[in-house]
Amino acid sequence: MTIGNRSVMVLYSGVTDLYSHQVGVVLAEKAITFDVIAVDPLNPTEDLIELNPYNTVPTLVDADLVLYESLIIMEYLDERFPHPPLLPVYPTARAKNRLMMHRIKQDWYSLVHTIENASKEAAEQARKKLTDSLTVLNPVFADQPYFLSKNFSLVDCCIAPLLWRLPALGITLPPQAQAVIDYGERIFTRNSFKVGLMDIEYDTEEDDI
Repeated sequence: MTIGNRSVMVLYSGVTDLYSHQVGVVLAEKAITFDVIAVDPLNPTEDLIELNPYNTVPTLVDADLVLYESLIIMEYLDERFPHPPLLPVYPTARAKNRLMMHRIKQDWYSLVHTIENASKEAAEQARKKLTDSLTVLNPVFADQPYFLSKNFSLVDCCIAPLLWRLPALGITLPPQAQAVIDYGERIFTRNSFKVGLMDIEYDTEEDDI
């Protein structure tokens, strides 16, 4: 496949994939023109197989560059299109954000995987653990408009898709997590979040919120 002739970025995306949504939000936040190719992760297309040795989504094609793994894609986009910045300027703060994104993936996204793929008993335990983990952090969500920051960042791009899917995961946050709920509602109204969600998913899930 010749990818050098592409004039617009292309995002190979899973319709309900958390990681694809992260990248979609960043692309929209930066007002980058891009095309979306919806892919079933369990049945990847021939061109995705050729582009990405792991056959995974999201996969981003930018001219001759092919990137996979959502955090790598998001940081690339933030560096290539620096306005608005989605990572802090100072190295210490940037490192803290990167660590937080790693923890979100390891601690929360892993629970989502369990809820979606494990036995009924294991899924219920994962629901409780995820609910408790979010609720405990309620004071942190209440402290500033965005997560640990006055400004929207890549960390928010990681958290928001998860909060959006809580109803579909069978999770209702308790009143003690009101700041988390309020945070989610602020993010969901951002145009970049709606665009990044992709039209097909937004249309099918908006009534669940």
